[in-house]
Parts: sequence; structure tokens; C-alpha cells
Amino acid sequence: MAATATLISVDEYLKTTTDPDCEYVAGVVEERAVGEYDHATWQIILAAYFHAREKELGIISRPELRVQTGAENFGVPDVTILSRSAPREQIITHPPLAVFEILSPEDTMTRTLEKLTDYERMGIGAIWVIEPKKRLFYHYRDGQLTPGTVFELPGSTFSVAMAEIAALVD
Repeated sequence: MAATATLISVDEYLKTTTDPDCEYVAGVVEERAVGEYDHATWQIILAAYFHAREKELGIISRPELRVQTGAENFGVPDVTILSRSAPREQIITHPPLAVFEILSPEDTMTRTLEKLTDYERMGIGAIWVIEPKKRLFYHYRDGQLTPGTVFELPGSTFSVAMAEIAALVD
């Protein structure tokens, strides 16, 4: 993924429209790797799975929602899970309950870990990474990326085996 060579202000970034939306890290606009079939399939399945359970779980599920993780950092998780009681913000500044990142072939480990660290620093309770081609699932906590099999929604008793969600993928 390429980053622009020119530093821009937060205000300039927030006025910029790109498709797909870019992330912003310390003055640099960073493109996101999206658009492949596997990535899109997992994104729609995750968003739909949680969307169908929004009222039951007291959550809101949104794809590609800007999350301000720091004064000069904005991420765009593939799927974000918010508490229904959280403030309604156009750009999320309060920690979501959970975020999912779906890897694309162009994603680097360095950039992915930087992004996950930003999410954790913000206070996001559940941070997940999905490797769609191999159907591998990782949970990020305390600076460590470890294999995971069960998603647990922070602040609730809800949990789901990632294999159950994976079974929805054609």
C-alpha cells in the first residue's frame, strides 16, 4: 500500500473524499487494500451477522467507519461494533466494543500491527484479524496477535465460534 509523500493536516484529511476511504496516520494519508472478492465477502458476512443481532445485543454494526484512534490517527476498520448506548458520532471518537480487520494480499504485518496497536491504545475491547483465504482468525490483546476461535462481545455474555460465522461464507 502506498502512502502519499505530502503531509496534510487533520482538517484536510477530513475534507478529503476517497473511495475506498483512506486511513490517516500522523499527517500521512494511507490507502487501504480492499476490493477483492474474499475481502468483500468476509466484510459483508461479518457486518450482516452482527447487524441481524443489533437489537438483541444492544449493538450497532457498521462497515468502513472512520475511527479516530488518536489526535492525528484515523483508522477505518473493515467492520466496527459499537454499543447502542454510545454517542452517535459521524467519526467515532469513543472506543468501539470491537473491530475486525480482514487481510488483503497487499497488507503488511508491520502496518497491520501498527493499526492494531492504535486500536488497543484507544481502548477497544475486542480486536480481531481475519485471514480470509486460509480462514484463520486472530485476536489482538496486550500487544500480541494470537489465534482465536471464539469471539466474545465485551460487556456481555454473548460469544460465537468464528467457525459459525465462517460457515456463512460461500
